[in-house]
Amino acid sequence: MASGTGSSMSLFQNPWELYQPSIPNDLDTEMEIVAPCPPFPDPASDFDRNIPRICGVCGDKATGFHFNAMTCEGCKGFFRRSMKRKAMFTCPFNGDCKITKDNRRHCQACRLKRCTDIGMMKEFILTDEEVQRKREMIMKRKEEEALKESLKPKLLEEQQRIIDILLEAHKKTYDPTYSDFNQFRPPVRGSRMKSRSSSIMTQGFSSSEDSLDTFSSSSPEPKMFSNLELSDDSDESASMSIDLSHLSMLPHLADLVSYSIQKVIGFAKMIPGFKDLTAEDQIALLKSSAIEVIMLRSNQSFSLEDMSWTCGSNDFKYKISDVTQAGHSLDLLEPLVKFQISLKKLNLHEEEHVLLMAICILSPDRPGVQDTAMVESIQDHLSGILQTYILCRHPPPGNRLLYPKMIQKLADLRSLNEEHSKQYRCLSFLPEHSMQLTPLVLEVFGNEIS
Repeated sequence: MASGTGSSMSLFQNPWELYQPSIPNDLDTEMEIVAPCPPFPDPASDFDRNIPRICGVCGDKATGFHFNAMTCEGCKGFFRRSMKRKAMFTCPFNGDCKITKDNRRHCQACRLKRCTDIGMMKEFILTDEEVQRKREMIMKRKEEEALKESLKPKLLEEQQRIIDILLEAHKKTYDPTYSDFNQFRPPVRGSRMKSRSSSIMTQGFSSSEDSLDTFSSSSPEPKMFSNLELSDDSDESASMSIDLSHLSMLPHLADLVSYSIQKVIGFAKMIPGFKDLTAEDQIALLKSSAIEVIMLRSNQSFSLEDMSWTCGSNDFKYKISDVTQAGHSLDLLEPLVKFQISLKKLNLHEEEHVLLMAICILSPDRPGVQDTAMVESIQDHLSGILQTYILCRHPPPGNRLLYPKMIQKLADLRSLNEEHSKQYRCLSFLPEHSMQLTPLVLEVFGNEIS
């Protein structure tokens, strides 16, 4: 028995001699130093967490480092009680019993000897007073954490409801498949073309009743181009041939912008509080913010890999060169791409994206807005929801200064809007170009409020 025990003891002992520990950080165990002791290397630093932890005393499943050694809860308690009682045990056998999970209660002397052999030290045992102080510290820490959690901002039910409404509004007005793009006048890149003034989209918006001017205070729900009519009618009597080789993408992108304006209008109508405004203020807000919201929406299709807007197939993959062929210069396109890059890198949640669009639309300083107080009240409410959402739902480090960064994007959009207006005026000044634009584009961008 002695020889077998000796070999078994060495099997247990050798691995644990490698791990001479420092003070463990387990709050459930009494392992703080009471008296000075020589420095030890950190046992956890070399310990592979993927290897099953075994008690160095009895071979049972270990729960951590206790009193300077890896042990189970049973052997931890046995060693603590033995040291506190200053117990003196005598082995009824030869003093070299093999301690296992099943027989560890049979010989206390050999069990205690095994505890000291693997490095358990009485200096790590706390006194009753120290245990009490430790318990009080743990309770205090828990109370502080509970208080901190209770003071942490939380989304109210009403705030979450508004977020859900905006998410649903965006879902209804943004098609990630871009299937409707097939109904626009086809993109023509860098080649000469013959174009009709009566385009598919132009015919779709030719009716006088589909106008922003149809807003009226008496109308419970003003008509805002809720029905997009797309037609393939090719009335040759209404067409004329124009050489637009240098602006070959203008017809297609005019249809795209006109379509996007419709979607912005549809989104705005679903913003809580927007339809409570007068028709005149709704029109003013939409005319001023439409291009900015289109730029925000387009960030979903913007790719950082090749700096393009990818909307389905390669036919609808738009690069800077495509937009220059629609009459815009780099004075607009360079800052626009920089804006798209910086916005993309914010990694906004969809909730933050839709809130930012709503805040952009509900800006009280837009030209022509009469009831600025009401618009400001709605915008402030949306801004408060955005700030709370960031605090509650956007994890660090991405949430650091995220709200001011998002507000800065609104300021960037104002500059882009201003440059777009300058270039649009130059573009629409020429009849051969303006006739390629849809009535909706001409109405929103052409009749500017001053």
